[in-house]
Amino acid sequence: MWPNRRILDLFGIELPILQAPMAGSSGPELAIAVCEAGGLGSLPCAMLADDKIRADFGIVRQRTSRPLNLNFMCHVQPVAHADSEAAWRKRLAPYYSEFGIDADAIPSGPAPITFNESGCAIVEELLPKVVSFHFGLPELHLLERVKATGAKLIASATTVEEARWLEVRGCDAIIAQGAEAGGHRGVFLGSDILSQPGTFALVPQIADAVAVPVIAAGGIADGRGIAAAFMLGASAVQIGTAYLRCPESLASAVHKSALAYAHDDGTTLTNVFTGRPARAIVNRFMREMGPMGASIPDFPLATSAVMPLRTKAEASGSGDFSPLWAGQSAALGKQLPARELTLKWTADATQLMGLQVPDRLG
Repeated sequence: MWPNRRILDLFGIELPILQAPMAGSSGPELAIAVCEAGGLGSLPCAMLADDKIRADFGIVRQRTSRPLNLNFMCHVQPVAHADSEAAWRKRLAPYYSEFGIDADAIPSGPAPITFNESGCAIVEELLPKVVSFHFGLPELHLLERVKATGAKLIASATTVEEARWLEVRGCDAIIAQGAEAGGHRGVFLGSDILSQPGTFALVPQIADAVAVPVIAAGGIADGRGIAAAFMLGASAVQIGTAYLRCPESLASAVHKSALAYAHDDGTTLTNVFTGRPARAIVNRFMREMGPMGASIPDFPLATSAVMPLRTKAEASGSGDFSPLWAGQSAALGKQLPARELTLKWTADATQLMGLQVPDRLG
């Protein structure tokens, strides 16, 4: 039924919908639901220990044999500087006082791990159909080992330059991440966040610039967005925020509540939670510390100092200090099961594109 089957045939899936891997907000249940609907489910691995990756992968494989994506980050692991950390905690001191937190007792919390030998060994062991990367690609010797497993490689590009860079290095498809997208920007060449194009400006330009298929991401939350992405040259879409209100989502209660009341101009880019620009629903911490703060420790070193504030606030039902990651189309999200949403979006898109809707989608 699809006029462009490049991604379907590449990954061996039925529907051109990829579930975005959202660290902390998605896990096996969401991936299973999307896989069983016919799309590509994803497991975010950057925040997980090796044993947890194996366990989550095993849960998925117990309930579906369909293709699955394992996602990793490829940021440059920063060197911690005591002076920078101390200055950051000093800026947060009024909040610690407000919540009765002993700043000296705050340990370094878990942080995203850049793709390394251990992650590569996990890929070689588990043999996922797809491996995706954010913030560029891993070192060449690791990338070659991933390719040798037979996995299809995809990665995010926020500009045409990044898309060309990824294609030259062997990506099988490229995710065109527009400025509307929720969560961390995938930028890895340059640092000018404000000049990055939106999804519907970026997709056709990347589609014209590379030979591999393009996956549109950012601001897509229903059948209309899917149909529009195909018209602009995409072979599939990646959707994240619109899945966060599903019962299978791991998003916190305060995160889901914020999404339920989201509106079109309620998000902005911020670096105050992790040290790297990401789109989130505006809250107290973002307003008072940024939203783009100066002298923030490098990603992901800023995270551990903010975590106790998040924990205390969420315990009282407040999202004032939580990273409420969301794209600009958050208001279009529905509180429905992920499988049902995936099928509905596909049916709506096929109708809008004038295609025959298969019986199972009707």
